[in-house]
Amino acid sequence: MASSSSSYNSPCAACKFLRRKCMPGCIFAPYFPPEEPQKFANVHKIFGASNVTKLLNELLPHQREDAVNSLAYEAEARVRDPVYGCVGAISFLQRQVQRLQKELDAANTDLLRYSLTDIPPPPPSSLSVPPGMVSVQQMPQRQFSGSTYSSFPYSLPWTDTSSEDMSEGGGGGGNHL
Repeated sequence: MASSSSSYNSPCAACKFLRRKCMPGCIFAPYFPPEEPQKFANVHKIFGASNVTKLLNELLPHQREDAVNSLAYEAEARVRDPVYGCVGAISFLQRQVQRLQKELDAANTDLLRYSLTDIPPPPPSSLSVPPGMVSVQQMPQRQFSGSTYSSFPYSLPWTDTSSEDMSEGGGGGGNHL
């Protein structure tokens, strides 16, 4: 609970707002402490004290604190945004998540591009490429967000949606990057 029964000299925020005596069994006292008068004022303005009393009386005691917190959140959101209330806040947060997801996707794309272009070429050596294999220098180049990267003869593990064996495309029997 938010607080125990209100102190002996100070009525709960609800009783103080409603200008009535705060009795020992006051249904509002545990959820609207005297230190938070605006919490009850908002709830009263949006839902009304009578409706809140009915709601709290219908709930089991262990459910009341969550209900009051929800009512207080919705009431504060309605006071700040009378048209949309908490739905406006939810919509704002959903748009922010979508924007951040796009930024994350762009950062992952950049990371992939940099990781593929920053691979140093193998040092020139006298080793020959086995028959049937294509050397890195012979691989065709593709455009990728303004940069180029080598086309792999197999699909990358994070883009492969098939359940085929990796060895079928010359990928080396399931070796992953």
